[in-house]
Amino acid sequence: MKNLIAENPNTKLSGRLRKTFEFVNKKDIKDRVILDIGCGYGWFEKNAFKFGAKKIFGAEISDEDLSTIKKHIKDKKFVPIIGNSSRIPLKSNTINTVVAWEVIEHIPKGSENDFFKEVSRLLKKDGVFYLSTPHRAFFSTYFDPAFWLIGHRHYSENQLRAFAKKNEFIVEEVSIVGGIMTSFSVINMYITKWIFRRRRFFENFFINQENDEYQKNGFYNIFIKYRKK
Repeated sequence: MKNLIAENPNTKLSGRLRKTFEFVNKKDIKDRVILDIGCGYGWFEKNAFKFGAKKIFGAEISDEDLSTIKKHIKDKKFVPIIGNSSRIPLKSNTINTVVAWEVIEHIPKGSENDFFKEVSRLLKKDGVFYLSTPHRAFFSTYFDPAFWLIGHRHYSENQLRAFAKKNEFIVEEVSIVGGIMTSFSVINMYITKWIFRRRRFFENFFINQENDEYQKNGFYNIFIKYRKK
């Protein structure tokens, strides 16, 4: 992930990131070997090590995309690797927990099943897979500028359950959150991040709105926990 506004990982999370980390059962972090597909700038690693992760592999598609996380995450238990959604250079049945936050919508269209198949290969029996992605609902889809500009994908719960069924997973938990203010916040983010290369306008206001919306049922983001059979 290209770090356009020089974000640094920290343990003070808000909005979607706070909801993401709250969604993960800490038993799936402590003393576990974790793979973070699309690890970005390392916010998840920073927090997972705080909760006792045994080892974390952070995967991105190029060394350039790993540059920020390698700069900020110096823990010897962190291992950066280059790989894509359908081929991660790790041995089969070696990972306890896989996470992929806002990743599936960016992989090549039609390769979602290969993605799930690769995660299934890597996980030990009874291992868990956490995923989040934009939810396929009217406001979350049609208020997303990237949907109109580049065909940014959104997924329904039924679609994500279907991928699980084909690849030895059962669905253990689903959470759909985020509302209308989250939609406006995303529009704000696209304008400020991609055009002005800066943080959001009125950021504290939107942080407070997102913190509230991500604590109750909504429509914008879907979080799913799977378990390998």
